[in-house]
Amino acid sequence: MRLKLIKGKTNYNFFGKWKLWLGISSTLIILSCVSLFFQGLNYGIDFRGGTTIRTESEITVNVSQYRQALDVLNLGDIVITEVFDPTFRENQNVTQIRIEAQEGDESITASTVKSVEVALSAVDPGIKFPLVESVGPKVSSELVKAAVWAVISAIGAVLFYIWLRFEWQFALGAVLALVHDIILTMGIFSQVQIKFDLAIIAALLTIVGYSLNDTVVVFDRVRENLRKYKKKNLSEVLNMSINETLARTLMTSVTTLLALISLYVLGGDVIKGFVFAMIWGVLVGTYSSIFIAGTALLYLGVKRDWSKSSANKGNKFGNIDA
Repeated sequence: MRLKLIKGKTNYNFFGKWKLWLGISSTLIILSCVSLFFQGLNYGIDFRGGTTIRTESEITVNVSQYRQALDVLNLGDIVITEVFDPTFRENQNVTQIRIEAQEGDESITASTVKSVEVALSAVDPGIKFPLVESVGPKVSSELVKAAVWAVISAIGAVLFYIWLRFEWQFALGAVLALVHDIILTMGIFSQVQIKFDLAIIAALLTIVGYSLNDTVVVFDRVRENLRKYKKKNLSEVLNMSINETLARTLMTSVTTLLALISLYVLGGDVIKGFVFAMIWGVLVGTYSSIFIAGTALLYLGVKRDWSKSSANKGNKFGNIDA
């Protein structure tokens, strides 16, 4: 007996209430933009600047004990990460501790560093501190710009690829879906004030790839059906294509979510922000690949007869199947 999320062939009318889906998405985008404008993001150390202290110990690192020892110092945002490297000695246990810049200073003061060393030495008397380095606000602002350009470049690459693969209407529909996903993801981070750091930028880029994968599968089926059913209305072809790929889309999303939820529950605090972004991104990405991208195609219109030799005019890559 096989478990099926979608039993048999489906015939849902996804565009019967397209105004409702468009209204829901528009409302969520507006709320996200308002939250980003008035509340902003809770930037982590990567974007605010701070100090990194590297430690070495001959005994196994207990991150929770380190955190308890540092919490009493009231230094704000502290990130403790174990560092693993195959070149390390067998008893070489390395940890990286990042402490946010204190108010009015680009980095923590020498006396604060000393306090951190004393607190950690109480946990592990043999601990060593081989490296202390700081990242100022200027470097952090450059990281913000680099992160923004990374996301914009990814969307631009998607626009170019889909335009080569299909037509400009498909490209615009895919990009609208991606922008929708990114804005809603940043909006939820602004609303719940989860730390926004470089790991979240990595999650955003992963969401772009995931959402694009779902959208391309739907678009590929749309193009196939446009060749087969030249007389049908575009809305009928879109509905048929989405219904035919619905089982695949939902199965991919569910299996991905099962893995992500396990990571969120069992993975610890270090990756929770990244995993939360991915869970949210999978949900909105699945939604947008069905409703946003398809609605954009319905509104923009597409070439109906792909069998003619002129079907690829201005697009020499239109017949690429990979």
